[in-house]
Amino acid sequence: MGKNSEKKKSARGLPATVIGIDIGGTGIKGGIVDLARGEIVGSRFRVSTPQPATPDAVAVVVAEIVKELSSRAEAPQPEMPIGVTFPAIIQHGVARSAANVDKSWVDTDVDALFTRVLGRDVHVINDADAAGLAEVRYGAGEGVDGTVLVITLGTGIGSAFIFNGHLVPNAELGHLEIDGHDAETQASAVARERLGLDWDEYSVRLQRYFSHVEFLFSPELFIVGGGISKRSEDFLPNLSLRTRIIPAELKNHAGIVGAALQAALHFKHEQL
Repeated sequence: MGKNSEKKKSARGLPATVIGIDIGGTGIKGGIVDLARGEIVGSRFRVSTPQPATPDAVAVVVAEIVKELSSRAEAPQPEMPIGVTFPAIIQHGVARSAANVDKSWVDTDVDALFTRVLGRDVHVINDADAAGLAEVRYGAGEGVDGTVLVITLGTGIGSAFIFNGHLVPNAELGHLEIDGHDAETQASAVARERLGLDWDEYSVRLQRYFSHVEFLFSPELFIVGGGISKRSEDFLPNLSLRTRIIPAELKNHAGIVGAALQAALHFKHEQL
């Protein structure tokens, strides 16, 4: 059986398409996701993140994106839920932190806010968790049993902890303390630029970080995402780990795809 056939089989019981929205510090992107293939149908739609990125202002932009995507011929049925990523710890739909958005998000019921503004069910998920779900279902981690850790190197260090295909949410592994520092302040992609590190110097920082995480969790696989993963040949070969470590496959689509998948899984569970 070919890979595409396997993917179609794996999507059995899920809606055919769902809208996914990925909220970032500079842009909010949305797309219609084909859940059999884990791919965006047509083009993404992007709007700049409002400044300040308060709950009400962001909700207006999310509604604008959903309206545009819903007007397309390939749009899902209106009763389908919408998946949304958010750069924060998300606990039962409530934001417990606020990274790169206004601090007024803390303790906001994001699920309830977006559900009210959009007039349809919304399921919110941490942005790194969404990318992790997408990579394990459709990308570099497809078919891998055991623990898979998806680490995104960007403004900070995001992480997703997946065990046997199931997400353990809100694993904030970028905030592990290493050598007296918050790990992401020393080993994120932005830290490399801020500190003026070349790739060899940056690899030393990453070696320290990944060796520590490997010792704590003994994963089967590390998947490295974030924009810097496009330069993975400059640093991954320099790392010496027991665990296989590979670049992410879904790149900038991972958040949208993972958000849509999360909403679809909720919808499937609710129909049982």
